[in-house]
Amino acid sequence: MSTPSSEALNAALETVIDPELRRPITELGMVDSVAASADGIVRLAVLLTIAGCPLRDTITADATAALSKVPGVSGVEVELKVMSPEQRNALKERLRGPGGQRGVPFAQPGSLTKVFAVASGKGGVGKSSVTVNLACALAAQGLRVGIVDADVHGFSVPSLMGITQKPTQVDDMILPPVAYGVKVISIGMFVTGNQPVAWRGPMLHRALEQFLTDVYFGDLDALFLDLPPGTGDIAISVAQLLPSAEILVVTTPQAAAADVAERAGTIATQTGQKLAGVIENMSFLEMPDGGRMELFGSGGGAVLAERLSAVVGSDVPLLGQIPLDIRLREGGDAGRPVVLDAPGTAAAQALAGIAGQLATRPRGLSGMPLGIQPR
Repeated sequence: MSTPSSEALNAALETVIDPELRRPITELGMVDSVAASADGIVRLAVLLTIAGCPLRDTITADATAALSKVPGVSGVEVELKVMSPEQRNALKERLRGPGGQRGVPFAQPGSLTKVFAVASGKGGVGKSSVTVNLACALAAQGLRVGIVDADVHGFSVPSLMGITQKPTQVDDMILPPVAYGVKVISIGMFVTGNQPVAWRGPMLHRALEQFLTDVYFGDLDALFLDLPPGTGDIAISVAQLLPSAEILVVTTPQAAAADVAERAGTIATQTGQKLAGVIENMSFLEMPDGGRMELFGSGGGAVLAERLSAVVGSDVPLLGQIPLDIRLREGGDAGRPVVLDAPGTAAAQALAGIAGQLATRPRGLSGMPLGIQPR
């Protein structure tokens, strides 16, 4: 059999996707050299972004598997090198554009990313679990999705997603870990153990700003921000940094919870943001005989949607009602979102239904340059 050509080897490497950047290693300039000898042994040199790249074994395995499929290849030897400062700068320019531009990409007029800020009036309503499952449901549909865990004091997204990996830092650019096809960043990835984060307003704003500017998410279809409960500093910072973000309000059926959640939604009238809708969590418990037990009352979500519609002067829909399900809790404890781990359950189907509605929401053209010149 003839020696594999360089074209065939490079074509195989085009199928190798960097686990963090989610783009082919050939496109990222990570292939230093690749060649095959007369006996079919392929020698590949890969340039890693940093010496301690946590996914070096994954890249090695994926590249080996891809090259092994090329006819005439009898073996693969992979050498791992590290990018020089000049090569890293070139990589950042490929990703961010000329000069490695910084800023909040999702706030640019031309951004097509749908940004959803998931809010609640009080804690304990399952806001983070809802956020994680909605993101994973959209990713399972093939969308490019990210999560910013903006609840700095009460971060929980990494454990709900089963993420233990630290972000990779390439100079001033941070590459977020990926789980279930979702890119995630959280302050919990930067603290030791269960150490508390005792920060005040200005530091909270700076942390959120850094997540949005220094973390490279790439082109996303949807970005979720898991906000802390209430209407404090982070909610105001989100409105300043991401004015086009739409607010999703999570509540329980209990009337008292809906009253508190109304404040979290009404903030949209002060910030000029849109309300994407209301999600009622813990709506009911399905009984073995097919009946329902409404442990936290009923109707809170519908009442909240009606009140918010009246306040903002436009329709704020009740997007769905999520029943209590022990598998939802178990999945969160194990880092396995229920929409993926038990998609047939009533809770998973309710979450998938809400995600489907968010996926089909049109992206407005307000403020976007259309490239049309008057004649």
